Amino acid sequence: MSAPAPSRSFCGLRHGATDWNREGRFQGRTDNPLNEDGLRQAQEAANMLRGAGISRIVASPLVRAARTAEIIADAISVPLTIDDGIIEFDFGSFEGLPVRDLMIKHGVNSATGLVSILPADGENWDAMTERSLRCVSSWLDRHPGDRFLFVCHDAVMQGIAKALSGSYFKNSHGTPFRYVREAAHWRVEQLVT
Repeated sequence: MSAPAPSRSFCGLRHGATDWNREGRFQGRTDNPLNEDGLRQAQEAANMLRGAGISRIVASPLVRAARTAEIIADAISVPLTIDDGIIEFDFGSFEGLPVRDLMIKHGVNSATGLVSILPADGENWDAMTERSLRCVSSWLDRHPGDRFLFVCHDAVMQGIAKALSGSYFKNSHGTPFRYVREAAHWRVEQLVT
């Protein structure tokens, strides 16, 4: 990994759900809006984040993440910036296809297995992880006094988690997580306020 590890802890949140999430489809760069569940999850996340000390939000430009971030930023009265650096992974020819069907077809049953079958016409997983880490690190370094929430996507959050802590984690829509740095070690934990 050539991108530097972030200098300090930060929070991440997967956008609220869309119809394609409900259907179990690879979504990637397809710009689907939040559905009713997703709007509710964004509002619940906003309620949960009141009092969490977040002072700045950075979001992916895709509408499902940007709208989730807007709901939260409005509720907790903090500035929101859109940054392409944490846009979702480009799944190429997998976009729109059912995740489960492709996992069965290729005989994989884990996130690591899934990463191993990604199509060549999509984004490179390591490149996505590096651009995401570079984005996070840049914001943290430029605003040392702020406590950040990055509102983005599952692949982005998983790539960052794997690079920093060595493992993937169970991520849910609209659930805030902390990427915790303690000395040279990282862990990902659900944010409890």
